[in-house]
Amino acid sequence: MLEAQKKPVHLYLEANPNPNSLKFVVNFMLADDGVSFDFPDEQHAENSPLAKALFNFAAVERVFIAANFVTVTKKTDVTWESIQDHIRDQIKSYLETGKPAVNTQFEADPLFDENDSETVKKIKGILDEYIRPAVEQDGGAIVFHSFQEGVVKVLLQGACSGCPSSTVTLKAGIENLLKGMLPEVKSVEAEGI
Repeated sequence: MLEAQKKPVHLYLEANPNPNSLKFVVNFMLADDGVSFDFPDEQHAENSPLAKALFNFAAVERVFIAANFVTVTKKTDVTWESIQDHIRDQIKSYLETGKPAVNTQFEADPLFDENDSETVKKIKGILDEYIRPAVEQDGGAIVFHSFQEGVVKVLLQGACSGCPSSTVTLKAGIENLLKGMLPEVKSVEAEGI
């Protein structure tokens, strides 16, 4: 009888500006480009068996899945040295089964809406092209929330959620870029921080 072969999974870890988050990078895509899934707790992880498995660790506070990585945020009273190998092994063994990290299908592009105003389309385009890749590099994501009266509101996810340097990144980086490229933008604020 032949045994099913495991999918080859190669993982490496990357630190990021948030000392409570660690990025576990995989050798293949877990989500479509530009799409991310933020699980702030176990109750929100019903469509991700991988996130549910990670929440079995008492030290895990948040799970974020995007592109080719999983960012895990730990509780502050636990050290990475005591849990990172266990979390890495859990991610690796789950992905070796070949099951998807997230069980979600989109019928339309979740990032763009044809009913958006021209300004909102431009804002989303700038966020997607210039800002998303840099934020993903740090294990997080930035998602457009709204634009009203010159104020762009965004959601910070993954390692960016609760990161001590996220306010500086938001104001010094993202706000300056958007204001420089679109005169309609007066400020950028994060929702839910």
